[in-house]
Amino acid sequence: MDWKNLPKKKRLYVIVSALIIGILAWAFITASVITHDFNRQQVEALGDKQEATVNGVILTETKDEQKYWEIYGEKGKWDSVNGVAQLENVVGNFYKDNEVSMSFESSKGTYNSKNGDIILHEDTFIVLKDGVSLKADNLHWEDSKLPIIATGNIVIQKGNQLISTADKIIINPDYESFRIEGNTVSKVYEEEK
Repeated sequence: MDWKNLPKKKRLYVIVSALIIGILAWAFITASVITHDFNRQQVEALGDKQEATVNGVILTETKDEQKYWEIYGEKGKWDSVNGVAQLENVVGNFYKDNEVSMSFESSKGTYNSKNGDIILHEDTFIVLKDGVSLKADNLHWEDSKLPIIATGNIVIQKGNQLISTADKIIINPDYESFRIEGNTVSKVYEEEK
């Protein structure tokens, strides 16, 4: 094929085709250079991170055949890098000597496996084994040997005998006594005989 003998129209087609092929080649090469390590970097950035969203999550802690707590979440999300489970519509129990000492329900809960913390937040309702119930915005359990701390809009009730409001309540690790703090109003009623 002789370039000089080609009609002008065919020369134009060859030039335009070569130009388009050159632009496409340049675009593919540039895109390849820009995204060369993109997938590899994305996989490396995730490392061993795993995140799972599941329905019906049950978490429990048992040591030396003694159960300390159990939590059921209607929905949950687990983050393996931070070791945190975020649960929704939570119910559960805390145990002492393998017997339920405190039961609870809450709209949301968080369990941190690295430090063992359990935090219940939003609409938390708690019942102690002696029948005392309390409502709170937040509850924080760190360890079976440390007090449980509940804060925010506390309402404590024991049957018709006691109604109390407070900013904070500290429940002893034995679940048999508690201390209320902050702005507190207590009303004690005598039982009718």
